[in-house]
Amino acid sequence: FSERTLEGRVGATRRIQENITNVEKHFGDMCQLFAAYVRKTARLRDKADLLVREIGMYADTETPNLKRGMKQYADHLAKIQDYRQAEVERLEAKVIEPLKSYGAVVKRKREDLKATQSARDREAKQMAQLERTRQRNPSDRQIIAESELQRATMDATRTTKQLEETIDEFEKQKIQDIKKVFSEFATVEMSFHAKALEVYTLAYQSIQSVDEEADLEVFRSSLHPPDYHSRLDIVRANSKTSLDRTGSFLSTSGTLQVRRYRQV
Repeated sequence: FSERTLEGRVGATRRIQENITNVEKHFGDMCQLFAAYVRKTARLRDKADLLVREIGMYADTETPNLKRGMKQYADHLAKIQDYRQAEVERLEAKVIEPLKSYGAVVKRKREDLKATQSARDREAKQMAQLERTRQRNPSDRQIIAESELQRATMDATRTTKQLEETIDEFEKQKIQDIKKVFSEFATVEMSFHAKALEVYTLAYQSIQSVDEEADLEVFRSSLHPPDYHSRLDIVRANSKTSLDRTGSFLSTSGTLQVRRYRQV
């Protein structure tokens, strides 16, 4: 009976150990990948900040309507990066930190498992000692060995039960934490994308509202500054005066020629 009981406890302990190892591996991997995701998001925020600055610098060189539209567009893009910064901070607090904390949790469970294994080893040792004593057949030693085995078995049973209780609580907490962490991730991402969608809509509207014709007029005017038009008007006026004088001269010359002809 004791051997079957011991085998049962060994099997349970092995399954608990596999469970702890599995959690340690996959929680560690998920933590690293979520952290990499957040770092990528932070780098995207930094690149977008550079883009906002470049758009603003270029806008300062453009025509009034396009400048205003680009400035508004850059302001909206900058606001989205504020939302992205909040996204990064919330993911670090609500996803990465809880996953990181499982390192300490797993360490405590391994210590509990180690204590149980030590108790089980003592029980196995006492069982082997009892078997050797039975073979030698001295009754006093057998009684002592049976007593030691009983104490070792009770200790192993107690620690195994404690381990099963604590690992049961660990399993329950693990499921709850996975649900919470994954839900937090989805909530943070939904919140960011919902707000970003609103501001991207405003950015789209701001750049689409640029008055192209008005800016084209400004551009065309810049090719022919005011003093150019003044000079052009003077040239045109002088040309008209010259033409008028030439016409008057021709008219006068023609009259004189007619008179001379008639006198002849």
